[in-house]
Amino acid sequence: MEFALLNGSIIERSEAKVDVEDRGYQFGDGVYEVIRIYNGKMFTATDHLKRFFKSAESIGISIPFTILQLKEMLQELLIKNNLETGNIYMQVTRGTAPRNHLFPTENVVPTLVAYTIKGVRPLDSLKSGVKAILTEDIRWLRCDIKSLNLLGNLLAKQKASEQGCFEAVQHRGQDVTEGSSSNIFIVKDGTVITHESNHLILKGITRDVILDLCTKNNIPVQERTFTLTEIESAEEAFLSSTTAEVMPVIEIDGKKINSGIPGPLTRKLQNLFKLEIEKQCGVLVDNFL
Repeated sequence: MEFALLNGSIIERSEAKVDVEDRGYQFGDGVYEVIRIYNGKMFTATDHLKRFFKSAESIGISIPFTILQLKEMLQELLIKNNLETGNIYMQVTRGTAPRNHLFPTENVVPTLVAYTIKGVRPLDSLKSGVKAILTEDIRWLRCDIKSLNLLGNLLAKQKASEQGCFEAVQHRGQDVTEGSSSNIFIVKDGTVITHESNHLILKGITRDVILDLCTKNNIPVQERTFTLTEIESAEEAFLSSTTAEVMPVIEIDGKKINSGIPGPLTRKLQNLFKLEIEKQCGVLVDNFL
C-alpha cells in the first residue's frame, strides 16, 4: 500500500483525489517541486522547499504550512512509503472554485498534494553521456517560477525523444537558455559557463550546488548568456537537474562534443557532486566513479 499527502493528511494514495474544478487541473494555476531521495533521505530539501514557497508567493498563493511543517510531513511520507531511492513530487494549486479566470475569493483554500516515486540513478547515462537537440524556446517569460504550465517544456522534450535524444537545449534566437527539464552548462578555456539566474531560466537547486562546488574547488565560473556558436564549439557540455545530477552531454544536433566522450571537468564535478550527496544522505552504493 502506498500513501500520499493531501492538505496536511497522509492517506492511502488511492484515496488522494481533488475536485474537477481544482484550478491546477483547469488552469495550471499552481506550482510544483521535486526532491531527490538517496538512502531514504531528502537531498537539499530545505533549498527545494524555499523555492517551492517562493514560486507559490510569486503567483499569489499562500501555502498553509511553514517550511518546517511541510518538511516534517514529507519525512513522515517517506517513512510510510519506505522509499530508499527516488523522488518526492509535490504541488500546490490555488484551490477549488467555480471556473473563472479571476482569482477566487480569499476563503478558497489552496490544494497541496505530495507523493513518492521510486527511481534508480541513471548510472549508464551518467557514465557514457547523453545526446541533445537544439530547439527554439517558446515558453512564457517567467521561467523562474516552477509553474504547472509545462506545455512548452513537454513539446521540447518530446521532440528530443522522437530524435533519439535525452534532452532539448532551448534557445531564444542565438542565446541558449536551458534544457526542457534541466540547466545547461558548457566548458570553455577551463571555465564553467551557465546562463545567469533571471526570468528566462529556472534557478535549479542542482545548478546552485554545482556553482557552489566550483567556487569551493577553485573552478572558474561565469554566469552569463552564451550563444549557439559557443555551445557548438564548447570543450565540454553537461546538464543538471534533480534527477539527472551532473549529466555529460556528448552530442548536440548530431555534432560531437569533446570527441563524443564526457570531459575531465565534467567528471570532476560528477565526483564532487557525489561527495556532496554522501555528505547529506550517506554512502552511495550504486556508483560508477
